[in-house]
Amino acid sequence: MSSSLVVLAAGMGSRYGGLKQMDPVGPSGEFIIDYSVKDALTAGFERIVFVIRRDLEEDFRNLVGRQWENKTDVHYAMQELDDLPEGFDLPASRKKPWGTGHALLAARAHVTDAFAVVNADDFYGAEAFALSGAFLSKTANEPDLYSMVAYRLDKTLSDFGSVSRGICTVNNDEMLVDIEERLELIRGEDGIVRDGADAFADETLVSMNMFAFKRSFMNRLEKEFPRFLKDAIKKPKAEFQVPTALRAFLTNGEVQVKVMQTQSAWFGITSRKDRAIVVEHLRNLK
Repeated sequence: MSSSLVVLAAGMGSRYGGLKQMDPVGPSGEFIIDYSVKDALTAGFERIVFVIRRDLEEDFRNLVGRQWENKTDVHYAMQELDDLPEGFDLPASRKKPWGTGHALLAARAHVTDAFAVVNADDFYGAEAFALSGAFLSKTANEPDLYSMVAYRLDKTLSDFGSVSRGICTVNNDEMLVDIEERLELIRGEDGIVRDGADAFADETLVSMNMFAFKRSFMNRLEKEFPRFLKDAIKKPKAEFQVPTALRAFLTNGEVQVKVMQTQSAWFGITSRKDRAIVVEHLRNLK
């Protein structure tokens, strides 16, 4: 089975004020996204699909995409605010993107078979890509079996404020039972991680938006998006997220999700304050 890596990069410029202002973090000037592409190709992925914004296309191609175009099959998909199903019009009040689910749908014309999806500004580690690639290869004949790579909660916290994570409930067979988005996870002065009044153990498994899907997930996502829009079309901040859609499919019994825990380090850049820590991690990477 051929497989693609879909990299959700449409939000990169919004965090840094444009790609031209985004600092490289690797010892040889690499972006985090470069490590994901390299690790994916090593793991056997054959196609890279970058989901970006139209206004950042030239900068992205020059700074990120061009170096990979001569090494593998590279595609670019544009996340457009007005890319909506028939019967829906873009409200004048809508300024922000529709979320990761909508970003993934932007790649639907470029993904015809199995694929993994990652965030552009997260470092997942080589083992995570190896696990995902092997899973897709071994389960080619199981179109409704997906997987996610899980990390320990304590390994994914930020020193600079709260984080949003998908809290996972996993059964004894390492299958996902539930995934719940928690938006304000932070370690308190007492050493306990909480979101509001709810406490979570350090070893709690969380999703960092690294999933391995079959084409069937894209088909489901296309059907789910109009249902989301019926309630959210006039809500300026509503977002159609991949984990939320996956949770709905899981609850309905349509799919199964294998949870694969990695020992790889995870780290990412949400704000410029994270940069120094990421640079140090990458400098010490073996």
